[in-house]
Amino acid sequence: MKEIITSRIRTDWTRNYTAGPSKIMSIRSEVVAQFEQVAKEQDKRLEPLVDSLALLDSGIDSLCLAIIVARLEDTLGIDPFSTAEDAGFPVTFGDFIQFYENAAQ
Repeated sequence: MKEIITSRIRTDWTRNYTAGPSKIMSIRSEVVAQFEQVAKEQDKRLEPLVDSLALLDSGIDSLCLAIIVARLEDTLGIDPFSTAEDAGFPVTFGDFIQFYENAAQ
């Protein structure tokens, strides 16, 4: 229950109180938080999340990535995979964050 309430507070804060550069920073922070949380929940060993890290080498699998994308849609209100036209799939962690930052603009 506490996680649901925290998620709702985070969602409301992100949608209502971020703008400009701080919104981009909150996107990065939320992506990092979701990667770490899902890796922990799924007992995955997550590599350090640097922009150059290949997603295939991050330690998460496709199920983890699907969970992350679903949660990011809930918390950020963004699903770049359904709105991007002919965009390639992000290859690195930095690409993944940029994908969300571009969709937010």
